[in-house]
Amino acid sequence: MRGHDQQQETMFSYVSLEKRVPSDHPLRRVREMTDRALRELSPKFSEMYSRYGRPSIAPEKLLRALLLQMLFSVRSERLLMEELNYNLLYRWFVGWSMDEEVWDVTVFTKNRERLLEGEIAQGFFEAVLQQAEEQKLLSDEHFTVDGTLLEAWASRQSFQEKKDPPERGTGSGGRKTLRDTHESRSDPEARLYKKSAAGEARPSYLGHLVMENRNGLIVKSCVTQSGTREEPQAALAMLEVLVRKSKAKRAEGERKEFTLGADKGYQKKELIEGLRELGVIPHIAEYQKNLPQWPNCLTAGEREHPGFAISQAKRKLIEKNFGWIKSVAGFWQTKLRGRRRVDWAFCLVAAASNLIRLVKLMPSPA
Repeated sequence: MRGHDQQQETMFSYVSLEKRVPSDHPLRRVREMTDRALRELSPKFSEMYSRYGRPSIAPEKLLRALLLQMLFSVRSERLLMEELNYNLLYRWFVGWSMDEEVWDVTVFTKNRERLLEGEIAQGFFEAVLQQAEEQKLLSDEHFTVDGTLLEAWASRQSFQEKKDPPERGTGSGGRKTLRDTHESRSDPEARLYKKSAAGEARPSYLGHLVMENRNGLIVKSCVTQSGTREEPQAALAMLEVLVRKSKAKRAEGERKEFTLGADKGYQKKELIEGLRELGVIPHIAEYQKNLPQWPNCLTAGEREHPGFAISQAKRKLIEKNFGWIKSVAGFWQTKLRGRRRVDWAFCLVAAASNLIRLVKLMPSPA
């Protein structure tokens, strides 16, 4: 018998959002870890908001919405608000009922700035890492570092001459470079830069990650202005924090051997000497020919270290993190302006990448 094409709208629904989401849906695990991290941030949220006045957007819901945008490749906040209006899975993840009104996109954007002022992204990142550490999924001895180009929210045409350029430039011998004489009107902190000779110089920042080698989880992130010196400087600064933290946790008299794997771009004398001072063995890829412009700075002992080949094999895993961040999360071009805002968003997307990885690594509850 043929069914009738009746389109009469029902008045009530007796199936809750919780029942509509399958019990084995991968987003459930992400939601559990996210909620646990947000509970640890609750005291920080309380400090950010006044005890008086009208209630604002709950910061927990705001952060979950930002994670959704990264996890499902939603290209803009305006589209995210549109999809939250009819996507029941999204509503469940954020913590809304089926009838709750969606935020206006401008209200959403303004409240996001409050999270930036409170440095919530870093706190959330560390809370997610704490869950991985409790499951003994992190290595605090063997690391990999790498950087990637992040296109800024600006165009080449926005670069114009500065009104008051400095008398002394930042180039060798005080030579003035393009960064000294020109800046973008859209994003003054962005620089024209390219990582390969074949590419085109674009307004950009550099995103840096440090990965632990056991399971490929991100343990440190930062964003700097583009430049040839920024990658080794950022690597040394991040490793200094990680090594100090690891040494603080170890028992008295316990000795650990720290290693750092990286590609040839980190074959810099100042970086390798800095790593040696920190007690980190550099496992950095070398050039085939030891030329004056591309010198190899490793000693024979470092080159022949038994873990060198392992570090070089493991370091390729970091490209999976960069691939997810730039393709799925859409961070190949940042939608924020200013290094501080870009750094905040990059830290949050690194936490999202760890959540996806932890879903596969952590055992499912019985």
